[in-house]
Amino acid sequence: MSYTPISEIELIYRRVSDTFNSGVTLPLAYRRRQLLQVARMIQENEKALEGAIYADLGKPKFEAMLSELGPVASAARQAADKLEEWTRPQKPEVEEWRNTWDTTIYTVPKGVGLIISPWNYPYIICLCPLVGAIAAGCSAIIKPSELAPATSQILAHLIPKYLDPNAYAVVLGAVPETSTLLNFKWDHIMYTGGIRVGRIVAAAAAKNVTSLTLELGGKSPVFVDGDNTDIDIAAKRILYGRQQNSGQLCVSPDYVLVPRHKKAALIAGFEKAYKAFYPDGPLAPSSHIGKIVNPAHHARLVSLLERTKGKIVLGGQTEGDKRLAPTVVDDVKEDDVLMEDEIFGAIVPVIAVDDVEHALRIIRGRPYPLVSYCFTESEETKQKFLSRTNSGTMVFNDTFMQLAVHEIPFGGHGESGYGSWNGKFSFDTWVHKRGSINVPIAADPHLAFRYPPYSEDAYNFLAAAVRQPIPDA
Repeated sequence: MSYTPISEIELIYRRVSDTFNSGVTLPLAYRRRQLLQVARMIQENEKALEGAIYADLGKPKFEAMLSELGPVASAARQAADKLEEWTRPQKPEVEEWRNTWDTTIYTVPKGVGLIISPWNYPYIICLCPLVGAIAAGCSAIIKPSELAPATSQILAHLIPKYLDPNAYAVVLGAVPETSTLLNFKWDHIMYTGGIRVGRIVAAAAAKNVTSLTLELGGKSPVFVDGDNTDIDIAAKRILYGRQQNSGQLCVSPDYVLVPRHKKAALIAGFEKAYKAFYPDGPLAPSSHIGKIVNPAHHARLVSLLERTKGKIVLGGQTEGDKRLAPTVVDDVKEDDVLMEDEIFGAIVPVIAVDDVEHALRIIRGRPYPLVSYCFTESEETKQKFLSRTNSGTMVFNDTFMQLAVHEIPFGGHGESGYGSWNGKFSFDTWVHKRGSINVPIAADPHLAFRYPPYSEDAYNFLAAAVRQPIPDA
């Protein structure tokens, strides 16, 4: 993959900035045309896009369509259909004494955006935020990951072919190119990746008081309420979510908490699901297990399995320096190496707990995750998780599938990030709600009390709001 010359990056930034400042991106007809071009780009290059992501990650076409191409095409069409509704000025209800002031909230684009996207889901995490930026009327530069060269290269080829190249551009590169981009003043930055680089991006944004969306992942827990759920279905759905993209997914279920007296049943459920998913073995071609992104990440995962004090009960096999079978590890303790950082691989640590209260203490003792999962039919347990834990998203009785629900925001909380995108929330990320009033000249006699010299009568009029009786709680 050829990187964008450093000397050209400022020229690209100026071009995209000038385009926004010219007003070209503001008309809804322009935005709609660009959005439909995003959908058309996916539709007309389906096989090439699938081939690129297979080259980078070994991602099977089913997963590429399920979690990458299909959602992007749908998001672009939805945004095109909803533009007028999303951008319509809002007229809030106001107090009667101000009802002639034409109080209005306008939805306006933030301006020029930067999208720094990761290697693990290189289409959806790049293009769905771009759909929001286009719908909002922004211009944008995309910086895809150098760790996914085939997908980055195809995006760099297709985006200027299908979209207005003066408004939307791709910069290819690694740390020097990203650092160069971060030196410029942006109106919004969206970064998806690890917390270490997230802090660097946040510091760069702070220099120019730039608004920022960070999606940073974390260790997303699963609690299996063994007495109040179907354990076999829970095991199947946990394994399904964990093996997506070989576990290289920010919302992947990272560790499983289960009551001690139900742990054996859960392990048996994993064994049953494992045999059903991979009848020819987890690394057989029919199992469609993709690649670990590079040898260094593969070596890190293998090292975790070598150092864990838990017992590998399923999986653990490797193939070269790129593939690792989905692996279930039993008898993992809270201080195990598998519990130190986000695993980012298809390893499932199983931790026995005394009860739901013990599980809650473990979860609450850690940074807020991107998502918390809980398998239960107990309303009491559900309410405990809703009221006594916090996370970007709360999901009951499944894993991974919250990403299909564009009516809810996708984003982190605390150390797992801040801000969100998904469906209309992608649009909301890139807009500013600009309040406006128009105070009639004819209203001046009614506002005479505010002018100096201040009178006691005017003061008492204002103080009436403070002196009104306050009801009991």
